[in-house]
Amino acid sequence: MSGSDKARNQAQGVLGKAKQAFGRLTGDRAIEDRGRGDQAKSDLKGAGEKVKDAFKKR
Repeated sequence: MSGSDKARNQAQGVLGKAKQAFGRLTGDRAIEDRGRGDQAKSDLKGAGEKVKDAFKKR
């Protein structure tokens, strides 16, 4: 996993948390849900990269 990919994934997760918190503060469920979605995407991308790294080591 390259450093820039890891940083992008982490940034997406942080932005997702911020969106979720903002949505919660304002009572906007759509923004809150988008934030959760961004966090999930970030987690899935990170997991995919870990799987790729595991196969590269073999």
